[in-house]
This record gives sequence, structure tokens and C-alpha cells, in this order.
Amino acid sequence: MDQTSLKRRIAVADGKEPADLVIKNGKIVNVFSGELMDGDIAIVDGSIAGIGEYEGKEMIDAAGQFISPSFIDGHVHIESAMITPLEFAKILLMHGVTAAIADPHEIANVAGADGIRYMLDASEKLPFDLFFMLPSSVPATKFEHSGARLEIDELAPFLSHPRVLGLAEVMDYQSVLNGEEGMINKILVTLQHKGKIDGHAAGLGKNGINVYTSARIRSDHESVTAEEAMERIRRGMYLMIREGTVAKDLKALLPAVNHHTSRRCLFVTDDKHIDDLLNEGSVDHNVRLAIQHGIEPITAIQMASINAAECFGLTDQGAVAPGYQADLLILDSLDEIKIDRVFKNGRLIVEQGKLIEASFQPARENLAKINQAKDYAHLRNSLHLTAIRKEDLRIELAGSKVHVIEIVPNSLVTNRLVEEAETVEGEFIPSTERDQLKLMVMERHRRTGHIGLGIVKGFKLKRGAIASTVAHDSHNLIAAGCRDEDIMIAVEELIRLQGGLVVVDQGKVLAHVSLPIAGLMTDLDAIRLNGQLEHLRKAAETIGASDQFNPFLMLSFLALPVIPHLKLTDQGLFDVDQFKHIRVSVK
Repeated sequence: MDQTSLKRRIAVADGKEPADLVIKNGKIVNVFSGELMDGDIAIVDGSIAGIGEYEGKEMIDAAGQFISPSFIDGHVHIESAMITPLEFAKILLMHGVTAAIADPHEIANVAGADGIRYMLDASEKLPFDLFFMLPSSVPATKFEHSGARLEIDELAPFLSHPRVLGLAEVMDYQSVLNGEEGMINKILVTLQHKGKIDGHAAGLGKNGINVYTSARIRSDHESVTAEEAMERIRRGMYLMIREGTVAKDLKALLPAVNHHTSRRCLFVTDDKHIDDLLNEGSVDHNVRLAIQHGIEPITAIQMASINAAECFGLTDQGAVAPGYQADLLILDSLDEIKIDRVFKNGRLIVEQGKLIEASFQPARENLAKINQAKDYAHLRNSLHLTAIRKEDLRIELAGSKVHVIEIVPNSLVTNRLVEEAETVEGEFIPSTERDQLKLMVMERHRRTGHIGLGIVKGFKLKRGAIASTVAHDSHNLIAAGCRDEDIMIAVEELIRLQGGLVVVDQGKVLAHVSLPIAGLMTDLDAIRLNGQLEHLRKAAETIGASDQFNPFLMLSFLALPVIPHLKLTDQGLFDVDQFKHIRVSVK
């Protein structure tokens, strides 16, 4: 803002000049006082100049409606929706979300600094505020192979970018605890740039939270119980209440939200699938769900707006008040958060469920330019694999007792089981009767030939295989199946696609979704992608996949070695509680 703009804003605030836009007669949701208030909202140059009695060049009558600050998603991985930042912004705006803080951890694990740079460049010129936190743990642990390794020398240049706010979820707790130089340097340099630091305190007790907060890690989205939530709040953390596609923690955490704690709570989605974004929405769904479970509407709106803004130091966002960006929602219902219109920087961008498409033309032109840039050509050729052989899939056992990864529907946590398995000449044989399938993770970045093998329970497949290049966090190729031959066909199809999702049965590809951008994202718009994913889901059902959860989302998290209890990496079966690899056989 220059001197002329500031003088004009002051003149409008004082009523000496007309505003660009005045919204009249609505009930204003005041997130500072917790009340509904009357008054005209005067907007000039995209910001709110005053609340009171005003005249403007354009007038909007909001009689019988409520005017709320728009919403902010405090932590999200865009790549989990499998769409570009442009398509992601469109969906969120439709749901009243005008800003998000993204962690490009997924693409960074594939392409390193180039992946971060792509996300920043591809999100330029959006009518949406897309901020980023720098991936702190690439790779997430030393027990897997990712496509890159990011140390502070690669990350530090990004800290001067105006849309980079700090360091994303620090998931390598052991590195913090042990004071490892690489992690300590990331924390210190971020703090020197006055950046924020997010935590990832899955399963940590009080001492673990003490370790994080002593390092000035001030937020966490991994609470799964109200008591865990309170321990974070008591130690000065912001509580990120997550409601995504797999991890649905909101109901369990709401008992921690009260008159004293609510201003330290905000909403996040973390990982949300495209169909859920289209049908449920983003954090607007969190707000509705919180209200349905007893949270006062204004409190829920605070959590989705001003709390998130304050958590990340966004000093001009999150409120309907003078000096704040005119990022507003006009609601028909406060209890149901029924959105009539969405304004971004004082401009109408959504009206009665329809986007003002002209607002996206600069962003479309920018994305087309980015997609043609030679600097990012390698992102569309990211699968580098050695040929897979049937003997690579052989699981040799010392006996019939085995460690089994058991899926917990709609949870990132898995159970660690010991079961009897079928064997032939010392080799594990998948069993549909026991619901024991073969699970395979294959390193796909550097042709190392590393293949991790394990046994998984809970997919309910009766035949065939499913496979994906979306496998958090290193995004190696992951597959589960009843037959080695189908797993091998699935691998070949993903190589042909240069990334994606596939269903195979009896040697035939039943359905696939191509994800050519780093094996994680598509150029398709959200509606077309959703149609392809629906076809994929139906194909998975034909081979017996459970309808209690999305099988591909579940598959993608089985390679995440920072979430309890048992996972699989390209180096083998990983016990998260012991933080080491273990054998499939039980001695």
C-alpha cells in the first residue's frame, strides 16, 4: 500500500470520500467481540475502511443475511486432491475459503526444491491467497528413499518469498529430540526469518510436547483425543482440528474447545480427496460439523478465520473490521453456514454457487506458461524404475507366524497384528479367506531396485491388485494384491502413465487415473478428475474392495513411517513404535 492508497482509505473511513463498495443491512459477525452487530461495511481498494454509515459507488443490500469473514484452511497438502493450485483454489472459493496454508511436502519428496518452486509459480495470479510452509522433513525419515533431500541451504532462499510463512510440520521428532544439526539449523534459520513452525506430534506424550514447544514449534494437527488436545493447548500450542478424508478427528477433539481455549483452536483439512472437497467442502465443512456438535456459530467462525490468521501472522485477514482485507461471506444461514456470495479483496467471486470465471483468466494464462516451461519438464518424467520380476515379490518366511499391517478404516493409524499365514515351501501366499494380501513398496526415483514387502489386512480384495504412485511421504510406488502377476501388470501400467492410480484383474487393467505431474497431480479440472476416480472406485469394488473407506487413500498412507503402528517402506516392514525395520516373520 502506498501513501495515496492509505490517504484514500482514511478519507473513506471518515466519510469524506465514497467507498468503492458498501454492503448494507446485514448482520455482521464480529470475531473480536463474539457478537452480531449492525452497520454498513465500506470497502475501498480491496480492504475494509470502516463500519458505520457509508455511501459508495456500488451498494449491496444484505438484508436478512449475515456477513462473515471468509475461511482459512490452516494446513493442507494440495497434492492430495491431485489437482493443480488453480483448480484447488476454485473449489475452495466455492466453499467460502479464500486462503490456505499449504505444505508442498508431497511434490518436494519427488522433485525437491523444483517441486516447491513449481507450486509457488503455479499459484501466481490467483484470486486466492495461497501461502506455503517449507517442507521440514524431506525425506520424512532415514528409513525410506525419496526423490530428494532438502537441507537448510536449499530451503533458506524460499524464506524471503512473500507467500512463504515458515517451516511445515516437523515430523522427524527424533531429530529434534536428539538435537541433530540438520533439523536444528532448519528451526534456527526459520526463526531468524521470523517464520512460523508447525509440529507433527503424533503419539507424543507431555515430554514430547515440551520438546516441541521448547523449540518454538507452536502448532500441531495430530491430536486424536481431547486430552491430547488439551496438553498441546496447555503448553502454548495452537490446536489444529483436522477433518480430512482419512483422518477425521473433529468430533473427538471438540470437548477440548471451551470458552477459555477456543481462541487457540483452528480448523485444517490436511489431506482431502477431490470428491470430498466437491461434495463436503473444505473447512466450511469443519465449521458446520462443529456447530452441529454444539459449538456456537460465532465461535466456529472464529476458529475458521481470525484464529487461523493469528496463528500464521496474517495480520490483515480473518475479520470483518477496518484495516482488514475485504474477504467476506454473505450467508443466508448462520447455523448452517449457507453461503450466498463470496468476496475476495472486495470483489465478488462466487455468487449463488457459481464462480465468476473471468477472475481466473490471469491465473489460467500463468499456469499454461508454467506447464510449457522447460524448467519443469522433468516433473512429467518422474518414474525411474528398474524392471520388476516375479522373484522380487517373493516373501520368504521362517515359519507360519507373521507380522500383519491391519487397516483401521478412516484412520491414518494401523494396527500391528501377529497372525498365522498360508505358506508354500516357505513362501507367503496371499489369502482372501484370511484377508491377507501382499503389500509392495518399490523405490521409483533413482532406480535403486529397493522393494519392501509386507502383508496387509483390511482391503477385502477377492482378486486382482491396486497400485499407486501416491504413497506418503516419499511417494514411491505402492501396490496391494492377491496375485503377483496382477501386481506386476499394475507396475507396468503406472510406468506407462508416468504416475497415477490403477486397478488390475486377471492381467487386465480395469481402470486408471493418470497423474503426470510428479506422479501426484493431473492437468484435468476437478469435475473430470472426479469422474475418472468414480470409475476407478467402481472397478476396485468389482474386485472386492471394502466400501468402508477409499482404498486408494488408505493405500497411500500405508507407506508413511511416522504414523503408528506398522507401515511399509521401500526398505521393508517398519515398526513405528520401535522406530526400526522388522522382519515379516515372527521368530
